Amino acid sequence: MDHDCSFLEELALEDDQYSFATSRRESHAADFGTDHRGDGVTPDAVVWPESTADVSAVLAAATDRGVPVTPYAAGTGLEGSAVPGHGGISMDLTRMNAIVDYRPEAFQIDVEPGVIGSAVDEHVARDGLFFPPLPSSGDISTIGGMIATDASGMQTVRYGEVADWVLGLEAVLADGTVIETGTNASKTSSGYNLTELLVGSEGTLAVVTRATLELAGRPEQIRGGRAVFESLSDATDAISETIRTEIDVARIELLDALTVRMANEYLGTDLPDSPTVFLEFHANHGVDAEISLCETIFESYDVDRFEVSGDDAEMADLWEARRELAHAELNYEPNLEPYRYGDVTVPISAYSEIVRETKRIAAEYDLLMPCFGHAGDGNLHYTALVDPDDPDHLERGKRAYEAVVDRAIELGGTITGEHGIGTGKRDYLEAEHGEAAVETMRTIKRALDPTGTLNPGTIFPD
Repeated sequence: MDHDCSFLEELALEDDQYSFATSRRESHAADFGTDHRGDGVTPDAVVWPESTADVSAVLAAATDRGVPVTPYAAGTGLEGSAVPGHGGISMDLTRMNAIVDYRPEAFQIDVEPGVIGSAVDEHVARDGLFFPPLPSSGDISTIGGMIATDASGMQTVRYGEVADWVLGLEAVLADGTVIETGTNASKTSSGYNLTELLVGSEGTLAVVTRATLELAGRPEQIRGGRAVFESLSDATDAISETIRTEIDVARIELLDALTVRMANEYLGTDLPDSPTVFLEFHANHGVDAEISLCETIFESYDVDRFEVSGDDAEMADLWEARRELAHAELNYEPNLEPYRYGDVTVPISAYSEIVRETKRIAAEYDLLMPCFGHAGDGNLHYTALVDPDDPDHLERGKRAYEAVVDRAIELGGTITGEHGIGTGKRDYLEAEHGEAAVETMRTIKRALDPTGTLNPGTIFPD
């Protein structure tokens, strides 16, 4: 549907703050996950607000005229949350990229939504602080995007997800009303928790214009390394026991043999072509004891190699390989593309089962399905590599993807641990939550956005 967005010319915006140019609009028609599938929708206009007042003015005017608005930032999402499924305005928040206030003595920082995640760490590093829940894409994705999807990353097993580190928000409702949520206190039981309601809402309830983030002190002892196993089941069982034993591990990442092979080919590395676990330990004292206990557990599952050190360069190389896995998948086979990026999460007691089931499903449908993920919190990333020009291959990829989702729900898990629902997982929402719960979510959406201005078509199944 085409929407008349000429009213943007009447608002108090500079000429370079909005565009109707085709090239600008097309650049906002997809995110990382939807671009290769070709299912993006071109917006009718793009707006770059530079203040909360700009956001408020655009939203109020758009709501009055029935024009949908979809928040957009770095475009690194994987489920189409920033794709304007009904056209209208793509609201690009990347110019709102200021660090508003920094209070190191309180372990807090206030930032605008367009700030890149790694910029927070760089800003606070001089005081020995960091923002723990940064996802793997933290050096290219924005704080606003992370809040929208309640992102999490490799350190979630110890530090939790983004929601655990957001103290308060400034946000703009669909009618232009500006609200503030939360408090600078470390806890509160005052009223509804609007902060956590907005975190993970994927731009469907409000547009975040400022966030107060909690920081943590950087640990004095950091050690990282890898463990190599002969079998994938030994690797997953070792991980599960490590977590149940409550070893103080900050990162514990699983890569199956296929994923290791992809990383080696893409980066030119020479990791052993076997199931591998990447590890990192954080502590202020006693880190060697934690490492020793972890090694003992891994040895009981026939680990081939267990190597941990405190060398910064070695650890940087290790985590670069992990961060580049999405690109490694895209470049592994020239004629194959990821069908969709799965990120199911299950209880840690079921982690070995979901990995085994995923590999069984891959064999059943005769597909290349690399598996990796933030294993310590039960998260598994997977995708079926398919030939987009082969209908049978596409159908097998679809069925395999859905079979893993179904199994994750059966095991008491979730259809998405960190990527969000977007447009890619709408059809599975009721299977996880039930019809009544989803209708309750719709009721909240209607209460805050009665005209359906904000990001229509996202999250909820038609």
